[in-house]
Amino acid sequence: MSTAPMWGLVVETTMGTGERKHTEAQVVAHVAGSRAQALAELERRARSYSPPHPLSPRRRRLLRVGDGFLLVVDGAWQSFVTRFTVAELLTDSAAPQAPEPEPEPEAAPPAPADVREPELDADGVPVRPAWLGRRDLP
Repeated sequence: MSTAPMWGLVVETTMGTGERKHTEAQVVAHVAGSRAQALAELERRARSYSPPHPLSPRRRRLLRVGDGFLLVVDGAWQSFVTRFTVAELLTDSAAPQAPEPEPEPEAAPPAPADVREPELDADGVPVRPAWLGRRDLP
């Protein structure tokens, strides 16, 4: 049985300003299915993404690259970049464990041949009590 590949949607964005400017990355979602489906979801997220910098954006450009998208936002003095990448998930050390299949319910053992269904009266009450005639009771 073949399962659909799992894709990670990665966002790398510029954080901070000046000498403290750096890039931070995070996996924002997973998509099971084709690479095209993952790219479509990534594009939807890239188009609506609002980066933390710059505070006063002057120009916003979204570009398609081979494995995702590049968002360039120009501020008053600097440009800030956010990269959106789709990548196939190969391993995940924190992935939830797949549930173990539940065992098949055991079939009820066949009733002994000498055991008969009890005779019931009109109200559904056994005519003869089940304990009557048992030799294993005191």
